[in-house]
Amino acid sequence: MMTMDVSKNESSSKPNSGGPQECAGCCKPITDRFLLKALDLYWHEDCLKCGCCDCRLGEVGSTLYTKANLILCKRDYLRLFGNIGYCAACSKIIPAFEMVMRARSNVYHLECFACQQCNHRFCVGDRFYLCENKILCEYDYEERLVFANMAYNPPPLAHLKRQTAIPPTPIPNQMMNGHRPPVPSSNGDLNNNMSGSGQPPPNTMAQPFANAAGHLKSAAMSLGATS
Repeated sequence: MMTMDVSKNESSSKPNSGGPQECAGCCKPITDRFLLKALDLYWHEDCLKCGCCDCRLGEVGSTLYTKANLILCKRDYLRLFGNIGYCAACSKIIPAFEMVMRARSNVYHLECFACQQCNHRFCVGDRFYLCENKILCEYDYEERLVFANMAYNPPPLAHLKRQTAIPPTPIPNQMMNGHRPPVPSSNGDLNNNMSGSGQPPPNTMAQPFANAAGHLKSAAMSLGATS
């Protein structure tokens, strides 16, 4: 295998330059403004092509490959002579010309490069981890670390009892500072009191004020009698 650089130059049109260069592909003079130089030879842009797919090598890159008297683009060279690999996730064949993702020595199809726990597809800038030869996202990796830490360093039994203990259920009408709090009346009792007489229930706070008014009246009347 040999790789050669492809350079694009402006063809010489000066009288003392010995005339136009001859194309190595068609053996005709190169009268175009630009020409390609590869394998120490000069080419028309249309004549330097891949021997398999006929793509113009000057347009697909700056490198060509030669083997077995063939001039090839990179894709066809890898397809014909490249080494195939196997995806570390699905274990299927990866063709030599296919784009791949790598993690250390593992190779993956682009569609297989995802978290092998939750199938999260990674974006540019995402952090991933290779744990036990599996690709993991950051969340699943940290979760696995937590469980591994608990397995090797289990918490004390007393701590687990405190964590699993059920809090006592509060008892209704519990004594508060030595006194039992009053039980609020329900809506049913209030409705019964209102429906019996048609009047609102007597206000217990209004009674002392009524008595006070009575005493004031009595006092006023007694003062009138003495005069």
